[in-house]
Amino acid sequence: MRTRKTVCRFFAALTAMLLPSLALAQDDLNGANTAWILTSTALVLFMTLPGLSLFYGGLVRTKNVLSVLMQCFSIAVVISILWLLVGYSIAFGPSESAYWGGLSRALFAGIDLNSMSGDIPETVFAAFQMTFAIITPALIVGAFVERIKFSAMLLFCTLWTLVVYFPVANWVWGGGWLGQMGLIDFAGGTVVHVTAGVAALVTAIILGPRKDFLSAATLPHNLTMSFTGAAMLWVGWFGFNAGSALAADGAAGMALFVTHISASVGALTWIVIEWLKYGKPSGLGAITGMVAGLATITPASGSVGPAGALLVGLSGGVICYYATSYLKQGLKIDDSLDVFPVHGVGGIVGTFLAGILVSADLGIFSGNGLAEGATIGSQVGVQVTGIVATGVYTAILTVILLKLVAALTGGLRVDEEQEQQGLDISDHDEKGYSM
Repeated sequence: MRTRKTVCRFFAALTAMLLPSLALAQDDLNGANTAWILTSTALVLFMTLPGLSLFYGGLVRTKNVLSVLMQCFSIAVVISILWLLVGYSIAFGPSESAYWGGLSRALFAGIDLNSMSGDIPETVFAAFQMTFAIITPALIVGAFVERIKFSAMLLFCTLWTLVVYFPVANWVWGGGWLGQMGLIDFAGGTVVHVTAGVAALVTAIILGPRKDFLSAATLPHNLTMSFTGAAMLWVGWFGFNAGSALAADGAAGMALFVTHISASVGALTWIVIEWLKYGKPSGLGAITGMVAGLATITPASGSVGPAGALLVGLSGGVICYYATSYLKQGLKIDDSLDVFPVHGVGGIVGTFLAGILVSADLGIFSGNGLAEGATIGSQVGVQVTGIVATGVYTAILTVILLKLVAALTGGLRVDEEQEQQGLDISDHDEKGYSM
């Protein structure tokens, strides 16, 4: 036994001498944090595949269900590769620029088994952030379902992620100018929801409505599928928000808890509004309210307490409900699956409220406390700057990209006959259902 211990010690010492970087990496690595971020990475990807895919898929008509699933799936495939090529470098590279991370980490140059990001492997951090890059353009899909060509969709989402998502992620999370200003966006109120929501609104306007928009019933073909996807979104969102703490600690626990509370309040708010207005609450309203609560709490989940989460969820539920109604009935804009009024408006509301509810001087509604030297007024100013900057930048680039993609693909939309036939057949020569 003594001989065996001696041999083990000898090889451990030899390894430390021959591989000092590995020994240092292992000393710095936090196993609990690493395990949590690995789990969170899987949870966030679970939100897109299958969560968002099923949620959106159930909301369209039978003839288009496969096209929606294919859109979400193909976005995950392409953006993963784009992330490896240049995405991670642009978003989180070590550039001194305040606007992008440069290309020094393209193809993960300089990143190996021993590379660390804080106390977790850099590969784990990069994989976690990749899942955010995947779900953001996938959210936009809901604005143009049932009428966009597959080729136009895929090219647009690829270019959009390259020139909108990656730079904005750097501005906020990669050491860029908004992060330097002190913008509070814990898990993507601006980076994910404002960018996706604004792009969805612009796309819906430029693409135009479906041919039977507001003139015929366009009811969800399978709410059971949508409920299943919504439940997966709810669970996966814990990785989205609590994982953004990048540690298995109290901050992650609080983020998880306030996320759940806001989702619950958002769903209940939507249920009550419909119950009072129509006499019966709808299942579709319940799951939409839940998503509104999740989107609204996302930027604030690292800043507010449980009581603050009640206000965030309530605000998201009420404001997103009326934004949804106004966009369709008032403005007659066919944002088919309500991406802008739920995600865009929710992200705006949550980012704004984070600047207020972070204060430690609000009694039971107090949050984690403002940064040194900041006031509620100054912090709200930073939050508004972040909202406006990301929104305007996204809108301008989205218009340019849509015009470019239309020119390259011969138009964004399928023709009227193909729209009537359904995108499952026209784009993929398949059906979601055999009967």
